[in-house]
Amino acid sequence: MKGSLSRKVMSRELSQAERARYARHLILPQVGEEGQKRLRDGSILVIGAGGLGSPVLLYLAAAGIGRIGIVDDDNVDITNLQRQVIHATASIGQPKVASAVARIKQLNPEVEIVEYNLRLDVSNALEIIDGWNVVVDGTDNFATRYTINDACEILDVPWVFGSIHRFEGQISVFNYQGGPNYRDLFPTAPPPELAPNCAEAGVLGVLPGMVGTIQATEALKIILGVGEALSGKLMILDAITMNMRTLSFEADPNRQPVKKMSKESIEAVCKSQIPKVVTPNNSMQITPNEFVNKKTNGWEPFLLDVRRQNEESIVSLPNTNLRIEHTSVPKRSSEIPNNRDVVVYCRVGGRSEVVANWLIQSGWDHSRVWNLAGGVHLWADQIDSSIPKY
Repeated sequence: MKGSLSRKVMSRELSQAERARYARHLILPQVGEEGQKRLRDGSILVIGAGGLGSPVLLYLAAAGIGRIGIVDDDNVDITNLQRQVIHATASIGQPKVASAVARIKQLNPEVEIVEYNLRLDVSNALEIIDGWNVVVDGTDNFATRYTINDACEILDVPWVFGSIHRFEGQISVFNYQGGPNYRDLFPTAPPPELAPNCAEAGVLGVLPGMVGTIQATEALKIILGVGEALSGKLMILDAITMNMRTLSFEADPNRQPVKKMSKESIEAVCKSQIPKVVTPNNSMQITPNEFVNKKTNGWEPFLLDVRRQNEESIVSLPNTNLRIEHTSVPKRSSEIPNNRDVVVYCRVGGRSEVVANWLIQSGWDHSRVWNLAGGVHLWADQIDSSIPKY
Protein backbone atom coordinates (compact mmCIF):
# COMPACT_ATOMS: atom_id res chain seq x y z
CA MET A 1 0.00 0.00 0.00
CA LYS A 2 1.36 3.41 -0.93
CA GLY A 3 0.56 4.89 2.45
CA SER A 4 2.69 2.39 4.33
CA LEU A 5 6.36 1.85 3.63
CA SER A 6 7.82 -1.62 3.61
CA ARG A 7 8.88 -2.78 7.06
CA LYS A 8 12.25 -3.72 5.60
CA VAL A 9 14.13 -0.47 5.29
CA MET A 10 16.96 -0.77 2.76
CA SER A 11 18.33 2.79 2.98
CA ARG A 12 21.67 3.80 4.46
CA GLU A 13 22.26 4.08 8.18
CA LEU A 14 21.58 7.36 9.91
CA SER A 15 24.48 9.78 9.93
CA GLN A 16 25.83 11.32 13.12
CA ALA A 17 24.19 14.60 12.17
CA GLU A 18 20.84 12.84 11.70
CA ARG A 19 21.22 11.05 15.03
CA ALA A 20 21.74 14.41 16.72
CA ARG A 21 18.88 16.16 14.91
CA TYR A 22 16.36 13.39 15.56
CA ALA A 23 17.60 12.30 18.98
CA ARG A 24 14.20 12.74 20.62
CA HIS A 25 12.66 10.46 18.00
CA LEU A 26 15.33 7.81 18.38
CA ILE A 27 14.59 7.28 22.05
CA LEU A 28 10.89 6.69 21.34
CA PRO A 29 10.20 2.93 21.25
CA GLN A 30 7.55 3.50 18.53
CA VAL A 31 10.06 5.28 16.29
CA GLY A 32 13.70 4.45 16.99
CA GLU A 33 16.29 4.22 14.25
CA GLU A 34 14.22 2.10 11.90
CA GLY A 35 11.25 4.42 12.28
CA GLN A 36 13.38 7.47 11.58
CA LYS A 37 14.66 5.83 8.41
CA ARG A 38 11.06 5.19 7.41
CA LEU A 39 10.36 8.88 7.84
CA ARG A 40 13.42 9.75 5.79
CA ASP A 41 12.31 7.34 3.05
CA GLY A 42 8.74 8.64 3.18
CA SER A 43 7.06 11.10 0.83
CA ILE A 44 4.14 13.38 1.64
CA LEU A 45 2.31 15.75 -0.69
CA VAL A 46 0.81 18.83 0.99
CA ILE A 47 -1.90 20.55 -1.05
CA GLY A 48 -2.10 24.16 0.09
CA ALA A 49 0.61 26.24 1.76
CA GLY A 50 -1.77 28.39 3.78
CA GLY A 51 -3.20 28.19 7.28
CA LEU A 52 -3.29 24.39 7.53
CA GLY A 53 -0.33 23.78 5.25
CA SER A 54 1.94 26.01 7.33
CA PRO A 55 2.12 23.84 10.49
CA VAL A 56 1.90 20.65 8.44
CA LEU A 57 4.91 21.57 6.32
CA LEU A 58 6.97 22.83 9.26
CA TYR A 59 6.39 19.76 11.40
CA LEU A 60 6.84 17.25 8.58
CA ALA A 61 10.13 18.88 7.64
CA ALA A 62 11.25 19.04 11.27
CA ALA A 63 10.34 15.36 11.73
CA GLY A 64 12.62 14.36 8.86
CA ILE A 65 10.20 13.38 6.09
CA GLY A 66 12.62 12.86 3.21
CA ARG A 67 10.50 14.14 0.33
CA ILE A 68 7.78 16.77 0.61
CA GLY A 69 5.63 18.14 -2.21
CA ILE A 70 3.92 21.52 -2.01
CA VAL A 71 0.98 22.50 -4.23
CA ASP A 72 -0.27 26.11 -4.24
CA ASP A 73 -0.89 28.75 -6.91
CA ASP A 74 -1.38 31.74 -4.61
CA ASN A 75 0.91 34.58 -3.52
CA VAL A 76 1.53 35.69 0.05
CA ASP A 77 -0.80 38.50 1.13
CA ILE A 78 -0.64 40.55 4.31
CA THR A 79 -4.02 39.13 5.37
CA ASN A 80 -2.44 35.64 5.40
CA LEU A 81 0.08 36.43 8.11
CA GLN A 82 -2.45 36.27 10.97
CA ARG A 83 -2.44 32.46 10.67
CA GLN A 84 -0.10 31.26 7.86
CA VAL A 85 2.98 31.09 10.04
CA ILE A 86 5.34 29.61 7.46
CA HIS A 87 5.38 32.97 5.66
CA ALA A 88 6.98 36.22 6.79
CA THR A 89 6.21 39.88 6.19
CA ALA A 90 9.16 40.01 3.81
CA SER A 91 7.46 37.29 1.72
CA ILE A 92 4.41 39.41 0.83
CA GLY A 93 3.88 39.25 -2.93
CA GLN A 94 5.98 36.10 -3.36
CA PRO A 95 4.48 32.77 -4.46
CA LYS A 96 3.49 30.81 -1.38
CA VAL A 97 5.36 27.77 -2.65
CA ALA A 98 8.63 29.72 -2.92
CA SER A 99 8.13 31.30 0.50
CA ALA A 100 7.40 27.92 2.09
CA VAL A 101 10.41 26.29 0.45
CA ALA A 102 12.73 29.01 1.75
CA ARG A 103 11.47 28.55 5.31
CA ILE A 104 11.70 24.75 5.16
CA LYS A 105 15.28 24.94 3.90
CA GLN A 106 16.12 27.12 6.89
CA LEU A 107 14.55 24.56 9.21
CA ASN A 108 15.88 21.36 7.64
CA PRO A 109 18.07 21.66 4.54
CA GLU A 110 18.19 17.87 4.11
CA VAL A 111 14.55 17.65 3.02
CA GLU A 112 13.91 17.20 -0.71
CA ILE A 113 11.11 19.51 -1.83
CA VAL A 114 9.04 19.20 -4.98
CA GLU A 115 7.36 22.46 -5.98
CA TYR A 116 4.03 22.73 -7.78
CA ASN A 117 3.24 26.41 -8.23
CA LEU A 118 -0.21 25.70 -9.63
CA ARG A 119 -3.77 24.90 -8.62
CA LEU A 120 -4.65 21.23 -8.28
CA ASP A 121 -7.72 20.37 -10.33
CA VAL A 122 -9.27 17.49 -12.22
CA SER A 123 -6.93 18.02 -15.17
CA ASN A 124 -3.71 17.42 -13.20
CA ALA A 125 -4.66 15.67 -9.94
CA LEU A 126 -3.83 12.13 -11.07
CA GLU A 127 -0.43 13.15 -12.40
CA ILE A 128 0.51 15.20 -9.33
CA ILE A 129 -0.71 12.78 -6.63
CA ASP A 130 0.67 9.62 -8.23
CA GLY A 131 3.72 8.24 -6.41
CA TRP A 132 3.31 9.90 -3.00
CA ASN A 133 2.91 7.83 0.18
CA VAL A 134 0.43 10.21 1.81
CA VAL A 135 -1.48 13.34 0.79
CA VAL A 136 -2.37 16.08 3.30
CA ASP A 137 -5.23 18.42 2.42
CA GLY A 138 -4.69 22.06 3.33
CA THR A 139 -7.34 23.49 1.00
CA ASP A 140 -10.46 25.49 1.78
CA ASN A 141 -12.98 24.48 -0.87
CA PHE A 142 -15.17 21.49 -1.59
CA ALA A 143 -14.32 21.15 -5.27
CA THR A 144 -10.64 20.51 -4.54
CA ARG A 145 -11.42 18.10 -1.71
CA TYR A 146 -13.62 15.95 -3.92
CA THR A 147 -10.92 16.00 -6.57
CA ILE A 148 -8.27 14.94 -4.02
CA ASN A 149 -10.56 12.19 -2.78
CA ASP A 150 -11.29 10.75 -6.21
CA ALA A 151 -7.68 10.88 -7.36
CA CYS A 152 -6.49 9.23 -4.14
CA GLU A 153 -9.10 6.49 -4.49
CA ILE A 154 -8.02 5.81 -8.06
CA LEU A 155 -4.33 5.77 -7.11
CA ASP A 156 -4.79 3.98 -3.75
CA VAL A 157 -3.19 6.77 -1.71
CA PRO A 158 -4.38 7.68 1.82
CA TRP A 159 -5.05 11.32 2.58
CA VAL A 160 -5.44 13.42 5.71
CA PHE A 161 -8.34 15.85 5.73
CA GLY A 162 -8.48 19.10 7.68
CA SER A 163 -11.06 21.86 7.76
CA ILE A 164 -11.38 25.09 9.76
CA HIS A 165 -14.25 27.52 10.30
CA ARG A 166 -14.12 30.40 12.77
CA PHE A 167 -13.40 28.51 16.03
CA GLU A 168 -14.05 24.94 14.87
CA GLY A 169 -11.78 22.42 13.21
CA GLN A 170 -12.32 18.97 11.72
CA ILE A 171 -9.80 16.22 10.97
CA SER A 172 -10.08 12.75 9.44
CA VAL A 173 -8.12 10.19 7.41
CA PHE A 174 -9.58 8.81 4.20
CA ASN A 175 -8.79 5.91 1.87
CA TYR A 176 -6.48 4.26 4.42
CA GLN A 177 -6.17 0.48 4.51
CA GLY A 178 -9.61 -0.09 3.05
CA GLY A 179 -11.27 2.55 5.22
CA PRO A 180 -14.00 4.95 4.10
CA ASN A 181 -13.60 7.94 1.81
CA TYR A 182 -14.61 11.59 1.84
CA ARG A 183 -17.68 10.83 -0.28
CA ASP A 184 -18.82 8.32 2.35
CA LEU A 185 -18.88 11.09 4.95
CA PHE A 186 -19.92 13.96 2.66
CA PRO A 187 -21.81 12.52 -0.33
CA THR A 188 -22.55 15.98 -1.71
CA ALA A 189 -21.24 19.46 -1.08
CA PRO A 190 -23.39 22.19 0.43
CA PRO A 191 -24.26 25.21 -1.71
CA PRO A 192 -21.35 27.69 -1.83
CA GLU A 193 -23.31 30.38 0.01
CA LEU A 194 -23.65 28.03 2.99
CA ALA A 195 -19.97 27.12 3.05
CA PRO A 196 -17.94 30.33 3.28
CA ASN A 197 -14.16 30.07 3.40
CA CYS A 198 -11.86 31.71 5.95
CA ALA A 199 -11.76 34.96 4.02
CA GLU A 200 -15.54 35.29 4.27
CA ALA A 201 -16.29 33.69 7.64
CA GLY A 202 -13.11 34.53 9.54
CA VAL A 203 -10.95 32.18 11.58
CA LEU A 204 -9.12 32.38 14.90
CA GLY A 205 -5.47 32.66 13.93
CA VAL A 206 -4.24 29.78 16.11
CA LEU A 207 -6.92 27.31 14.98
CA PRO A 208 -5.14 26.26 11.75
CA GLY A 209 -2.07 25.56 13.87
CA MET A 210 -4.05 23.25 16.14
CA VAL A 211 -5.74 21.41 13.27
CA GLY A 212 -2.66 21.32 11.05
CA THR A 213 -0.54 19.86 13.84
CA ILE A 214 -3.04 17.02 14.25
CA GLN A 215 -2.97 16.47 10.48
CA ALA A 216 0.83 16.26 10.56
CA THR A 217 0.59 13.76 13.44
CA GLU A 218 -1.75 11.54 11.44
CA ALA A 219 0.52 11.68 8.39
CA LEU A 220 3.57 10.71 10.47
CA LYS A 221 1.66 7.84 12.09
CA ILE A 222 0.72 6.51 8.66
CA ILE A 223 4.34 6.62 7.46
CA LEU A 224 5.58 4.99 10.68
CA GLY A 225 2.77 2.44 10.74
CA VAL A 226 2.06 3.08 14.42
CA GLY A 227 -0.97 3.92 16.51
CA GLU A 228 -4.57 4.21 15.36
CA ALA A 229 -5.31 6.55 12.50
CA LEU A 230 -8.45 8.68 12.30
CA SER A 231 -9.82 6.40 9.60
CA GLY A 232 -13.59 6.09 9.90
CA LYS A 233 -13.54 8.88 12.47
CA LEU A 234 -14.18 12.60 12.28
CA MET A 235 -12.48 14.58 15.04
CA ILE A 236 -14.20 17.88 15.83
CA LEU A 237 -12.34 20.51 17.81
CA ASP A 238 -14.08 23.49 19.41
CA ALA A 239 -11.49 26.11 20.34
CA ILE A 240 -14.03 28.18 22.30
CA THR A 241 -14.76 25.44 24.82
CA MET A 242 -11.66 23.32 24.17
CA ASN A 243 -13.96 20.34 23.78
CA MET A 244 -12.92 17.62 21.38
CA ARG A 245 -15.21 14.86 20.20
CA THR A 246 -14.88 12.08 17.65
CA LEU A 247 -17.70 10.79 15.48
CA SER A 248 -17.53 7.40 13.82
CA PHE A 249 -18.70 6.68 10.27
CA GLU A 250 -18.49 3.81 7.82
CA ALA A 251 -18.13 3.36 4.10
CA ASP A 252 -21.39 3.64 2.20
CA PRO A 253 -22.00 0.17 0.72
CA ASN A 254 -24.11 1.73 -2.04
CA ARG A 255 -21.49 4.21 -3.18
CA GLN A 256 -19.94 3.39 -6.53
CA PRO A 257 -16.14 3.44 -6.11
CA VAL A 258 -14.19 5.74 -8.39
CA LYS A 259 -12.13 3.58 -10.73
CA LYS A 260 -9.27 4.28 -13.08
CA MET A 261 -10.60 6.46 -15.83
CA SER A 262 -9.60 9.12 -18.32
CA LYS A 263 -9.11 12.76 -17.34
CA GLU A 264 -12.34 13.57 -19.16
CA SER A 265 -14.24 10.94 -17.19
CA ILE A 266 -12.95 11.96 -13.76
CA GLU A 267 -13.69 15.58 -14.63
CA ALA A 268 -17.25 14.62 -15.46
CA VAL A 269 -17.59 12.67 -12.19
CA CYS A 270 -16.25 15.54 -10.11
CA LYS A 271 -18.37 18.16 -11.81
CA SER A 272 -21.51 16.06 -11.59
CA GLN A 273 -21.10 15.41 -7.87
CA ILE A 274 -20.15 18.90 -6.73
CA PRO A 275 -23.35 20.96 -6.62
CA LYS A 276 -23.20 24.48 -7.92
CA VAL A 277 -25.64 27.36 -7.75
CA VAL A 278 -27.79 26.94 -10.84
CA THR A 279 -30.05 29.80 -11.80
CA PRO A 280 -32.32 30.30 -14.81
CA ASN A 281 -31.14 33.90 -15.14
CA ASN A 282 -27.60 34.86 -14.18
CA SER A 283 -27.17 38.38 -12.87
CA MET A 284 -25.33 40.97 -14.88
CA GLN A 285 -21.77 41.74 -13.79
CA ILE A 286 -20.41 45.24 -13.40
CA THR A 287 -16.82 46.11 -12.45
CA PRO A 288 -16.01 48.93 -10.04
CA ASN A 289 -14.64 51.02 -12.93
CA GLU A 290 -17.85 50.55 -14.90
CA PHE A 291 -19.92 51.31 -11.80
CA VAL A 292 -18.13 54.60 -11.13
CA ASN A 293 -18.30 55.64 -14.79
CA LYS A 294 -22.07 55.07 -14.90
CA LYS A 295 -22.49 56.97 -11.61
CA THR A 296 -20.54 59.89 -13.09
CA ASN A 297 -23.07 60.01 -15.92
CA GLY A 298 -25.99 60.35 -13.50
CA TRP A 299 -26.84 56.74 -12.68
CA GLU A 300 -28.32 56.33 -9.18
CA PRO A 301 -28.61 52.64 -8.32
CA PHE A 302 -29.50 51.16 -4.95
CA LEU A 303 -26.19 49.84 -3.51
CA LEU A 304 -26.72 46.77 -1.34
CA ASP A 305 -23.98 45.36 0.92
CA VAL A 306 -24.55 41.67 1.78
CA ARG A 307 -21.55 41.18 4.04
CA ARG A 308 -21.61 40.60 7.80
CA GLN A 309 -21.71 43.40 10.34
CA ASN A 310 -18.08 42.90 11.39
CA GLU A 311 -17.02 43.26 7.76
CA GLU A 312 -18.95 46.49 7.48
CA SER A 313 -16.96 47.83 10.43
CA ILE A 314 -13.75 47.28 8.46
CA VAL A 315 -14.83 49.14 5.33
CA SER A 316 -17.94 50.06 3.35
CA LEU A 317 -18.16 51.34 -0.19
CA PRO A 318 -19.27 54.98 -0.53
CA ASN A 319 -22.99 55.65 -0.88
CA THR A 320 -24.02 52.20 0.31
CA ASN A 321 -27.78 52.29 0.85
CA LEU A 322 -28.32 49.20 2.96
CA ARG A 323 -26.47 46.22 4.48
CA ILE A 324 -28.23 42.90 4.89
CA GLU A 325 -26.23 39.74 5.57
CA HIS A 326 -26.65 37.48 2.56
CA THR A 327 -28.38 34.72 4.53
CA SER A 328 -30.99 37.21 5.77
CA VAL A 329 -31.94 38.62 2.37
CA PRO A 330 -34.99 36.36 1.82
CA LYS A 331 -36.70 37.45 5.04
CA ARG A 332 -35.76 41.12 4.56
CA SER A 333 -36.29 41.34 0.82
CA SER A 334 -39.08 43.91 1.27
CA GLU A 335 -36.38 46.43 2.19
CA ILE A 336 -34.80 46.10 -1.27
CA PRO A 337 -36.54 48.20 -3.94
CA ASN A 338 -37.80 46.41 -7.02
CA ASN A 339 -38.55 49.58 -8.98
CA ARG A 340 -34.99 50.80 -9.45
CA ASP A 341 -31.56 49.45 -10.40
CA VAL A 342 -29.87 47.39 -7.67
CA VAL A 343 -26.14 46.68 -7.37
CA VAL A 344 -25.11 44.02 -4.85
CA TYR A 345 -21.63 43.74 -3.40
CA CYS A 346 -19.61 41.72 -0.88
CA ARG A 347 -15.93 41.06 -0.22
CA VAL A 348 -14.94 39.44 -3.53
CA GLY A 349 -18.22 38.96 -5.40
CA GLY A 350 -19.31 35.43 -4.51
CA ARG A 351 -22.04 36.02 -1.95
CA SER A 352 -23.31 39.05 -3.81
CA GLU A 353 -23.74 37.01 -6.99
CA VAL A 354 -25.83 34.46 -5.11
CA VAL A 355 -28.04 37.26 -3.75
CA ALA A 356 -28.35 38.96 -7.15
CA ASN A 357 -29.44 35.68 -8.72
CA TRP A 358 -31.93 35.09 -5.91
CA LEU A 359 -33.45 38.53 -6.48
CA ILE A 360 -33.91 37.76 -10.18
CA GLN A 361 -35.52 34.41 -9.38
CA SER A 362 -37.79 36.16 -6.88
CA GLY A 363 -39.21 38.63 -9.37
CA TRP A 364 -36.75 41.50 -9.64
CA ASP A 365 -36.24 42.68 -13.21
CA HIS A 366 -33.21 40.86 -14.65
CA SER A 367 -32.18 44.02 -16.50
CA ARG A 368 -32.02 46.01 -13.27
CA VAL A 369 -29.92 43.74 -11.03
CA TRP A 370 -26.10 43.79 -11.08
CA ASN A 371 -23.41 41.98 -9.16
CA LEU A 372 -20.36 44.12 -8.37
CA ALA A 373 -17.64 41.86 -9.76
CA GLY A 374 -14.66 41.44 -7.47
CA GLY A 375 -16.41 43.23 -4.61
CA VAL A 376 -14.44 45.31 -2.14
CA HIS A 377 -11.14 43.77 -3.26
CA LEU A 378 -11.49 44.81 -6.89
CA TRP A 379 -12.73 48.22 -5.76
CA ALA A 380 -9.43 48.62 -3.89
CA ASP A 381 -7.54 47.63 -7.04
CA GLN A 382 -9.48 49.80 -9.48
CA ILE A 383 -10.87 52.75 -7.50
CA ASP A 384 -9.34 53.38 -4.10
CA SER A 385 -6.14 51.63 -3.00
CA SER A 386 -6.44 53.10 0.49
CA ILE A 387 -9.32 50.85 1.52
CA PRO A 388 -8.25 47.61 3.25
CA LYS A 389 -8.38 44.25 1.53
CA TYR A 390 -9.21 41.92 4.40
